[in-house]
Amino acid sequence: MTDFLNALVILANFILVPGLAYGSQLALGALGVTLVYGVLRFSNFAHGETMAFGTMLVILVTWMLQGAGASFGPLPTALLALPIGIAGAVVLCLVTDRLVYRYYRRQRASSVIYLIVSVGVMFVYNGLIRFVIGPRDQNFTDGQRFIMKAREFKNMTGLNEGLAIKTTQAVTLGTAVVTVGIVFWFLNKTRTGKSMRAFSDNEDLALLSGINPDRVVMIAWIMTAALATIAGTLYGLDKSFKPFVYLQLLLPIFAAAIVGGVGNPLGAIAGGFVIAFSELFVTFAYKRVVTYMVPESMAPEGLVQILSTDYKFAVSFMILVIVLLVKPTGIFSGKSL
Repeated sequence: MTDFLNALVILANFILVPGLAYGSQLALGALGVTLVYGVLRFSNFAHGETMAFGTMLVILVTWMLQGAGASFGPLPTALLALPIGIAGAVVLCLVTDRLVYRYYRRQRASSVIYLIVSVGVMFVYNGLIRFVIGPRDQNFTDGQRFIMKAREFKNMTGLNEGLAIKTTQAVTLGTAVVTVGIVFWFLNKTRTGKSMRAFSDNEDLALLSGINPDRVVMIAWIMTAALATIAGTLYGLDKSFKPFVYLQLLLPIFAAAIVGGVGNPLGAIAGGFVIAFSELFVTFAYKRVVTYMVPESMAPEGLVQILSTDYKFAVSFMILVIVLLVKPTGIFSGKSL
């Protein structure tokens, strides 16, 4: 029985807890992609760089606060800087929409044109971010590092394996739950949210009903910028900040949105966790788990790993391809905002 519990602790330590945190980050990112697709009808390839831009502003403000001696107790100081990062990302998205996307919207350009334009915007954002903060890893985490340390867990339970829970993982999960709750409340309970849903379902009918399309677009960009900044900051706190990493994150984020069903907020959240746990399950080395579960003579010598961690993002791509072949509409098909 003890060996079984040790095996479960290993799985919790390296799959369950990290999966919940990573899945929350992907879910928030995919939710932003879904909002843009649901309202503006195009896949925003600049979303990863929007995450990076908002996070960059949070980092700069965090450094200023840390230099002034300000802190948030056991929690990361970045949470205090988050509203400023969100405000900066909102300004960036609204300015980009006014200077770039609005022209194509008035021309009623196809979604393919929008996609190509968003790729150009992505490279502009990326260059701006690297110019301001540089291409290297940036560490801005402070506060209490662990809620539960492995040694404390071992002493408390008497098991050989320890369970460590980082503060950033708990903050990520808690922030994601609150953020998603606010988004769903806004979309389902407020007049503006219902207008966005109506605009997403049938644009022409919404216009005939007196809904202001410019206002709907503006609110969509504000929500997208906020979600992107929150997701990017949580990812940076949990891992580290590096501009190019957010470009790589675009694949699992889009995979999450497509797996759940593009245009469906609930699907984006479900897809985020599907992608996160799939990546961890496939790339985790199960040697220690199997060693606890089988007799000593049958203990494996290899890592018992399906794929190397180097192929982590390839898992997202494989899942994306399978879903597009089997069920292109995703898990929650036929739904929108």
